[in-house]
Order: sequence, then C-alpha cells, then structure tokens
Amino acid sequence: MAYKSLFSVLTDDALIAPVLAQATCLAEAQDAHLDVLCLGVDRSQTGYYYAGANAMILQESIERAQSEAAAIETAVKAKLGVSGVRYGTESGVAQLADVARHVAARARFADLVVLPRPYGNNRGAELEPVIEAALFEGQAPVLVVPDQTHQITAPQKIALAWNESAEALNAARAALPLLKAAQEVHVVVIDPPVHGPNRSDPGGQLSQYLARHGVRCEIDVLSKTMPRVSDILLRHAKDMSADLVVMGAYGHSRFREAILGGATRYMLEQSEIPVFMAH
Repeated sequence: MAYKSLFSVLTDDALIAPVLAQATCLAEAQDAHLDVLCLGVDRSQTGYYYAGANAMILQESIERAQSEAAAIETAVKAKLGVSGVRYGTESGVAQLADVARHVAARARFADLVVLPRPYGNNRGAELEPVIEAALFEGQAPVLVVPDQTHQITAPQKIALAWNESAEALNAARAALPLLKAAQEVHVVVIDPPVHGPNRSDPGGQLSQYLARHGVRCEIDVLSKTMPRVSDILLRHAKDMSADLVVMGAYGHSRFREAILGGATRYMLEQSEIPVFMAH
C-alpha cells in the first residue's frame, strides 16, 4: 500500500509554503501525483441576493475571489514546477457555504489530503469546513500541517493515539505507509478501562496487527494526569520527539465537538507537529 494520489486545497497564499513543502515531500517519497485546488472564497453572501443588496458590491467580491484563486494557482505552479513531482492544478471560486461540496467531490478520489491548520490568527472561516468535508463527505484521511515547514518523507518517530475506537483504527490503517517507514511507532494508550476486554494487554491487538505489516512499534500506557487527554498526548509526543501524531478524528458527534471543543479541535489548535487524522 502507498499513497499514489495526493490532494490539497489552498485558499490563502500565506499558507502555500508549508502545505506544498509537506505535500511535495510526500509525493516524492511515495512516487505520487499531487493535485491542488486553488480556491478563491466569496465570503460576502450565502448564495442569493437579499433586499437592498448592491449588485456591484457582490460582483466585486466575486471578482476579488477570482483574482485570489488565480494568484494562488500561479504561486503553486511556480513552486511545483521546479520540484520534479507530477502535479495538476485547478482554480475556481466558491461561496463560503458551498466550499465543502467542491472539496468533497475531489477528496473522495485521493489517498491522502494535505491541508493547513484551520485554527489560529488570520485564518479564513473556510478552513474548518474544508477539513471536515475531506474527512466526512470525501472519506479520506487528512494530514494537517502546522505553520512551520515540516518534512516527513520517512518519519522517524510516530505517536499513534489508541483508544480502541473505530476512528482510531481507521487512522492506523490509513497511516500504514507512514507507520511502516518509521523507525519507531509508539502506540499511546491513555488511562485504559480497568474492566475492558483488553485490560490485561492494552494496545496489544493493534500492535500485533501493525507488526504483521512490518511496523516497529511499542506500547506506551499513560495515566490521565491532566484534565485533557489531548494535553497528555501532546506532552508525550514532545517527550519522545515525535514528528507525527496519528489519531482518530471527531469521536463525538460533530455538533458536540463544535460546542465543547473536543480532542480533535484542541489537537489542531495546539500541535506543533503534523497531525494525521481519519474518521
């Protein structure tokens, strides 16, 4: 198994460099094709004219989005043109409420989607629905890249968060090409259930499954010494000098995650290393 079709969505020229650096490295390591959707987002309307709207203002917003998409595509072609990887670009304009549809239609045919971190200063409102569209409607794993440029063609140390959920198992399976290439994979189990079916060997079945695929892994069982499981995972990833975190995404309902925050959002807000997610 390998990633042969990579996909990325760029809506902000300030985020081009780290995302393309990561995607290019993966494309080279996996001998993959990289497709990039350069999207200008019209954030001024919800898809219809309303009473008193100025048609000229609406048209200006669309033209501005078209100009942004063209500028992003030009910058992407300039960077990828000298990289040597096989790539394709597409530019277009979408209204904010319709971004997910465009992303999902393309993500469903990708082995892996590489995207920028959606939270932080000067982040567009479209970045969160882009990730959710790739994960849910596109049913593709997503690699979220922090602002700093990381290159993980063959990650040396990976922290794999394991809680026996379907989402965590899907993430482990989807990340196999990266897990097999790593020197160390730590299956991180935090506060395993005392009366669970695997209480005597937490993470053992997953480790056996990974070992049969040639993954060199060990199990780290941690106590919940902090209120947030995410804090424990991030601290452990830092302690082991991990260069990638693999985890299941949105274990609770998306509505509950949106209201309460949740582990997924917190990881994407706080992690200083790439986060690989699947649902």
